[in-house]
Amino acid sequence: MRWVLGLAVGLSLSGIAVRPAAAQSTIFNIPSTDTVAQGKAYFEFDYLPQVPGPDGGDRFQTSTPRIIFGVSPQVEAGVNVSNFSQGGATASLFQPDVKYKFYADDAQGLAASAGFVWYIPINHRDVQPTFGLVYANVSKKIKDGPRFTVGGYGVPAGDSFAGPKGGVLAGYEQPITPKVSFVADWFSGKNFFGYFTPGISITLPANGLLNIGYSFGNDSFQDPPNHNRTLFVYYGITFP
Repeated sequence: MRWVLGLAVGLSLSGIAVRPAAAQSTIFNIPSTDTVAQGKAYFEFDYLPQVPGPDGGDRFQTSTPRIIFGVSPQVEAGVNVSNFSQGGATASLFQPDVKYKFYADDAQGLAASAGFVWYIPINHRDVQPTFGLVYANVSKKIKDGPRFTVGGYGVPAGDSFAGPKGGVLAGYEQPITPKVSFVADWFSGKNFFGYFTPGISITLPANGLLNIGYSFGNDSFQDPPNHNRTLFVYYGITFP
């Protein structure tokens, strides 16, 4: 899952908060039931600038390189590093993860997985706690049609974690052409993970993938509205 830095309802650093950037096979933010094939690796780079920026202030941006390895036909493991900046302030998180696809029935289009991501501050450790995300999900692929993903998540964390420590996740993937799909995902809760992101996914030559979307913080619809929203662009490639 692509875990980036956001605003208002996450972990506070001098008024700045941290939001997720996924460290696994994901749609945008939520983990999918996919795993990287055994013996292969997947590299991705995410870029999320705040759009629009705050009135009269500096906009934030996040860049996140990540890599995932196919350990077995059912298991992937990886790591990413989220790097946030705003107005000269910076924050970084080291995020190892493991996912296990414990069920798959291709004939029925069904799959299920479970996993975790751990969030370890690289800097500002005095104000940013270490915490984790655990989840389980199931997906159903309709033949020649969309795939639906649903599941739940929990957050092992202390009192310093702001907002709900659990909720639901959901995803939708709809092919438009053989190489272009409409995709969307959502974490419930006004917390570090709570974002809704619709967009498009484009299959590129040489095992490449480009996703472009717009990410809305669940709290950005409150009254008065805030600016917890970003453009979401990532490029990924599978090798060898």
